[in-house]
Amino acid sequence: MAQPYEKSAKYSDSDQAQAKRVLVLLFNGIEEVEAIAPVDILRRADVEVTLASIETDLLVEGRNSIRIQADCLLDAVDPNDFDLVFIPGGPGVLPLAENENVLEMIRNRDRNKTLLAAICAAPKVLAAAGVLQNREATSHSSVRQDLPIPSDKRIVVSDHIITSQGAGTAIELGLKLAETLTDSDTAQTIAQSIHA
Repeated sequence: MAQPYEKSAKYSDSDQAQAKRVLVLLFNGIEEVEAIAPVDILRRADVEVTLASIETDLLVEGRNSIRIQADCLLDAVDPNDFDLVFIPGGPGVLPLAENENVLEMIRNRDRNKTLLAAICAAPKVLAAAGVLQNREATSHSSVRQDLPIPSDKRIVVSDHIITSQGAGTAIELGLKLAETLTDSDTAQTIAQSIHA
């Protein structure tokens, strides 16, 4: 049974009301750098990030055998409470294209025009949910043919959906998400501090 998720002690109740919140889906077979790099950038921007495992365990193992500890199980949170839901890629993301709970969450966010982001093979999951119809998107080259309107750009912003190509664009995506959720000055300051 999923444990209820508690707010991070890093933020006071007043900060919680103002801080932007991001939900990151974790799963076995995740591409580690695609998850961790954007999370690192977002936390530098003072965005509250919650790592939610779609597995039955909080500990997931990435494609390169790096283990990542989630904050909670996905069942323990309401995705509607977050400003953005981010889906990293990796070989473990492909089964999500058949996970009705995940697909319905994506469709619901699209209906409400709330932010979604996906990188690498994860845009294929967005396509499976039907939210990329009439929208340009990018992804890893191995799944780009599965996108309705594929792009070769490193990052594509189409309405409230942000897609990116892969591990090599993970920091760039993190900066774009930080800019989207905060402002360009914050993203630029972080970029300079990490020599991006």
